[in-house]
Amino acid sequence: MQTNPTPPPHSSLVAVGDSFTEGMSDLLPDGSYRGWADLLAARMAARTPGFRYANLAVRGKLIGQIVDEQVDVAAAMNADVVTLVGGLNDTLRPKCDMGRVKGLLTEAVERLAPSCGQLVLMRSPGRQGPVLERFRPRMEELFACVEELAARHGAIVVDLYGAPSLGDPRLWDVDRLHLTAEGHRRVAEAVWQTLGYEPEDTEWRVPLPATPPPGWVTRRVADARFARQHLLPWIGRRLTGRSSGDGRPAKRPELLPYEAQA
Repeated sequence: MQTNPTPPPHSSLVAVGDSFTEGMSDLLPDGSYRGWADLLAARMAARTPGFRYANLAVRGKLIGQIVDEQVDVAAAMNADVVTLVGGLNDTLRPKCDMGRVKGLLTEAVERLAPSCGQLVLMRSPGRQGPVLERFRPRMEELFACVEELAARHGAIVVDLYGAPSLGDPRLWDVDRLHLTAEGHRRVAEAVWQTLGYEPEDTEWRVPLPATPPPGWVTRRVADARFARQHLLPWIGRRLTGRSSGDGRPAKRPELLPYEAQA
């Protein structure tokens, strides 16, 4: 029986993107975020002495900002693996020029692909729910572009959107925009396997066990809390042209030796 060859040990990883790659909402006790990229880096570091990791992601960034602020920095690092996830924040804006978004994503891929050993792109997970339906056509147009760019430039695509398990609302934080710790763990496993490593957990696509749906009152209380704590501030930032990432530095701006945190 033919087996897949073991991938060569990767000695460096650079992650490029927005809040999804920064790690929101996988919150650590010290108030910082971990996330799938840190989990992936920890696995790689455990296999390869001297492993180096940089995470340039900043929450709230649009694809134009990712191109302007992160792409050239990442390309100059010449890492073994570069992950690029961007453009989804653009699709959630009331006004979105998808032609411009796809053009900028193409520019990012064209700069990054020749500079690294393996470029990793993603079809991001989509939470189930009525709000997302309004933006779903844009998201799917973006993901079709991701597939085309991967085929053209030798990148690999991690298909999180095609995994119904990651659409489960229980894997999303109360802000309904970011994954929980369990969601990020599943994403790390998906990227790990797509890179060709032996699975550490084969269950990332398996849905959570069924539970009774919350009652009407519980749902309404959750909706009110979501609107007050997350939706209204998000609308306010859109109306004033602000972003949650304004003034924030990259999570891990330099390609330095990395060890998993206890």
